[in-house]
Amino acid sequence: MTTCTDPPLIFVIEDEDALRRDIVEELQDAGYRAMEAANGEAALEFLTGAKPDLVLCDISMPGLDGYGVLETLREMPPELATTPFVFLTALSEPHKVVEGKLLGADDYLVKPVDYDLMLATIAARLRQVERIREHHHDELSALRCALAGLSGKGAEQALNLVALGVVLLDGSGRLLYANSAAYDLAAAADWIRIQSKSVIPLDQGSGRAFRRALSETLEAAKAGDDKVVGIQLPSVTGEGALSSLACALPVQEDDPPDAPALALFLAAPDRRSRAPETLLMDLFGLTPTEARVAGALANGARTVDVAEELDVSQTTIAFHMRNLFQKTGTNRQADLVALILAGPMMIKYEGLT
Repeated sequence: MTTCTDPPLIFVIEDEDALRRDIVEELQDAGYRAMEAANGEAALEFLTGAKPDLVLCDISMPGLDGYGVLETLREMPPELATTPFVFLTALSEPHKVVEGKLLGADDYLVKPVDYDLMLATIAARLRQVERIREHHHDELSALRCALAGLSGKGAEQALNLVALGVVLLDGSGRLLYANSAAYDLAAAADWIRIQSKSVIPLDQGSGRAFRRALSETLEAAKAGDDKVVGIQLPSVTGEGALSSLACALPVQEDDPPDAPALALFLAAPDRRSRAPETLLMDLFGLTPTEARVAGALANGARTVDVAEELDVSQTTIAFHMRNLFQKTGTNRQADLVALILAGPMMIKYEGLT
């Protein structure tokens, strides 16, 4: 992505040479940086070494078409997978717009291109991304401030009131603290074991992914960066997966060696209380339906179950999921569920409506 001093970089993928050149010139005249590719295969080669702020892509191209580019992009690392994607389509292809939306396209422009509308669409999408990033950053900053200074019995007693298991690790990955809910999860002998210096998944198959997630999060904390990783830990007794969220607590130069560098939140499938939908709406800016979808997912439901519960199609659920990813700054269901659990579902809600 761009630095704070660079203008946004727009990637134009269009097989019509004259149109592609015109779009690039319009973008540059408007103050944007632009890169271009004449087909889908060339576009993917460029994406291995570039991180555009927005992709503007034709749907109908020889070889790899726009759908293929979009599907591949959404499977890439998060810094590319969440890039806004705008399709270019002809007036005679409305069905292609629907198909593109279902695949995760953010918007579309109709050919012949209205350049004023194109620039307005790009500006709106970039503003939306910036709002999401700021919201996500504010959430993580608040969480980091709340946890980074934990010390003393008062803080420990407060964390023992939290419904989630909470584990704090230092910059070397050593265990600093685990609350009572975390020890309860370990005592269940289904998902994890808490030793004097570490947390160990009981399912061997997920151990490597768990360790890698903790390592990446700790490296981000040491570099002073934010990072959140969701991990699902299967049960060894078939009781469902333990949802976990590793959250970096960026280390400052004056922090003591035993300062928390990582917070790990843990929630078992049969112990999740369902957060009030009004709270989800306030925290993440969700619509009532999006809040119902998010709450159901955090409660362990599958997307097909959510569709049945709401009496809607899975296509409709796919639209809601896309909006949830955008509004929460996530791009995977595991990360979405973990963020919901770590935010509004941290405190027990008995008696709240």
